[in-house]
Amino acid sequence: MFEERSRYSVLEDAIFTTPNGHTIVYKRRRFLPQGEKIPELIEISVGITDRLDTITARTIGDPQQFWQVCDANNCMNPFDLTGEQAVGSSLRIPVPQFQVRS
Repeated sequence: MFEERSRYSVLEDAIFTTPNGHTIVYKRRRFLPQGEKIPELIEISVGITDRLDTITARTIGDPQQFWQVCDANNCMNPFDLTGEQAVGSSLRIPVPQFQVRS
């Protein structure tokens, strides 16, 4: 259902059966982990032109893993980490949870 490096790939499947017997498979809810417990790789200062995908590409090696930075910073909205209000703030970059493929 999800690629192996997705934040949802490790969630177990659940099954809902409708009254007419139709089954619907879905992923269980993902709860945001406690960011302070995620091992930190580095801490950076957010610049005015920074975007989360470019930060993640530069530090973790994969722009699609932006969600790992969100988790490490207890953030549900990625735009909150690099928006105008975030310029100059510190951003925790976690140790990557997955190996980047070449």
